[in-house]
Amino acid sequence: MATGNKQKRVLLVMSSVDEMGISGKQTGTWFEEVATPYYILTEAGYEVVFASPAGGNAPIDLLSMKAPFTTENTDRFFSDPVAMFAVQNTRKLREIDYSTFDALFVPGGYGLIWDLASDSYTIKMIRDFYESDRPVAMVCHAPAILRDIKKSDGSYLVDGVSLTGFKNDEDSEIELLHHLLFSLEDELKRRGANYVSKANWEANVVEDGALMTGQSPASAPPLAEALKQRLSA
Repeated sequence: MATGNKQKRVLLVMSSVDEMGISGKQTGTWFEEVATPYYILTEAGYEVVFASPAGGNAPIDLLSMKAPFTTENTDRFFSDPVAMFAVQNTRKLREIDYSTFDALFVPGGYGLIWDLASDSYTIKMIRDFYESDRPVAMVCHAPAILRDIKKSDGSYLVDGVSLTGFKNDEDSEIELLHHLLFSLEDELKRRGANYVSKANWEANVVEDGALMTGQSPASAPPLAEALKQRLSA
């Protein structure tokens, strides 16, 4: 589906959750997975609109704001009043007409497992993007949202589709797998996905039709570059 936009528009959807269930562990969206895609896409001339289920200030995972997880782009973003305003004043997702956007980008972080993954509006939105052949780019834990999405014919969207996302081994390495509601890797495989992974923390991007996925934070830059190229076609 072509939107007819002269300036391509990307909807960047963040979680509104800042805590991992009842564990007391702080979470949110992983900073690098917001910052670098934002600059890659805006500097290519695309409009990036931030949204979240609750709207307003979308929490950033505190761990991702500390060394060694910070990057040149997270430092730049933190000092950029326009970018910080966008994160602190996200649009309420249900009030957005997503049919006017050319692509969807969902950064990772653990928060989304508690809200976006079970949000009916988000699930319908991703299905509509996918079935209208508009790119859906998801990195790190964001592919967990695909778990319960079904296509219009009732089949699971990921059935037979090649994709990637944060590995069980990566969750285990940082001792968080046992705190999660569910395992991204296990659930997507259970739904019939062809889950493709590389070594822990290695950049890995898998594209299959409209779906574009990245494995870990290191995958955010190449995933955003791939989306940039696809939008320029």
